[in-house]
Amino acid sequence: MNDLRIRPAVPDDLDAVLAFWKTAAEGTSISDDRDGVERLVARDPEALLLAEREGELVGTVIAGFDGWRCHLYRLAVHPDHRRRGIGSALLTAADERFVRLGGRRGDAMVLVRNERAQHAWRAAGYEPQEQWRRWVKQLTD
Repeated sequence: MNDLRIRPAVPDDLDAVLAFWKTAAEGTSISDDRDGVERLVARDPEALLLAEREGELVGTVIAGFDGWRCHLYRLAVHPDHRRRGIGSALLTAADERFVRLGGRRGDAMVLVRNERAQHAWRAAGYEPQEQWRRWVKQLTD
């Protein structure tokens, strides 16, 4: 794991990140486009964390903090690099970021059908909160 580098994304990384998510991430979002990710990086330049090994993108996580709550999205590890501690290293980096910013609790968006992710989040110390339900509304067509 010593050769793993975790760093914030920069605008030049965004096309590679979007392509990576098509391979490594589960599901898609309305925000998974160049404009959406550019807005994220412009608003919070340290939110999108990348894991690289030998210059290759092998993992991502979005560690967003709105000043009140800590939110985690897009934890993704390339299928050829899973089960090697990359996801754990990304979550550790995200947790450290949140603590530096004054965050007190992290929450994660995890698809119910993604059982592999359920296990990974549980192993990282996260627990599902069955009493909550996510509500969404499309703001654009």
